[in-house]
Amino acid sequence: MDLNSPLFDRIRVKSRNQPQAAGPVRARCDHPGCALVGEFKAPMGRLREGQYFSFCLDHVREYNATYNYFNGMKDDDVARFQKDAAIGHRPTWTMGVKRGEHGFREDGVDPMLDPLGLFRARAAGSAPAPRKQGFGVAAVKALTTLGLEDGAKPDSIRARYKELVKRLHPDANAGDRSREDKLREIIQAYKYLRSAKLA
Repeated sequence: MDLNSPLFDRIRVKSRNQPQAAGPVRARCDHPGCALVGEFKAPMGRLREGQYFSFCLDHVREYNATYNYFNGMKDDDVARFQKDAAIGHRPTWTMGVKRGEHGFREDGVDPMLDPLGLFRARAAGSAPAPRKQGFGVAAVKALTTLGLEDGAKPDSIRARYKELVKRLHPDANAGDRSREDKLREIIQAYKYLRSAKLA
């Protein structure tokens, strides 16, 4: 251990020879006529939060037994205070109230949630455009195999399938099996579309 380190130079040690500083001076009890030391704090009351009396043990017990924070308040004020205490005395309002103060337009749409105006038509009361049925990637691939567009109706899918099977089947081509692989792809695609309840 190196005692010549600069770290040891910064350590402060209180000398035993220095006189001790006097402890905090204790105040007398705030109760009139009491000469004892006031060691115990008691709150001064409403509208004086953070201020305390200093009492001796007997007088702090007496004070706490009769202390009432709501002393002098009307019943309605006490009820309002207790209700506000549940939310930490912060201001609140019910849903839909004070819309104009929060930047809502007349149609009730918050511009922060709808900066591009996508929901303006719905808020104005017009019916939303009918939603186009979406197909997954596998369904689109199966439709492409059948030579159909995305969004084809079940009737057109069945008609297209029958047409392709008749055209590619070896029996319809004098036993020519050169298109058999294409026929298998079409059958697999149609089976998938049927299992997905699209055909």
